[in-house]
Amino acid sequence: MASLSAIALSLRNKALITPRVLSSVPTRLIHGSTMKEASVCDKATEAQQKVAKKADEGAQTISEAAGNLKDKAKNTAEEAWDKVKDTTEKIKDTVTGKTEETKESIKAKAKTVEKSMNTKNLK
Repeated sequence: MASLSAIALSLRNKALITPRVLSSVPTRLIHGSTMKEASVCDKATEAQQKVAKKADEGAQTISEAAGNLKDKAKNTAEEAWDKVKDTTEKIKDTVTGKTEETKESIKAKAKTVEKSMNTKNLK
């Protein structure tokens, strides 16, 4: 009878001898392994950098435009506020002037009435 170690050795040898199926696996090229591939990679990197630069320039342009719009909006709001204040001041002056005129005319009429009453009392 064979010992357990002999059986294990026999099974291991059979496993090693078993034929295997070979398949073709496409080779993965290492980054820039040939001059042509390196050139393509460099061009792709340059294109990526150009796109990033254009994006930065676009963002800067948008930022400047937003700043200009902010300034214009601020100026417009200030101009509108100044016009409102001027108009309010004119209204106030007009109302105050009419009030003064009315007050003066009431005093004048009161004096006229008083004089006429005095002259009637004297007669």
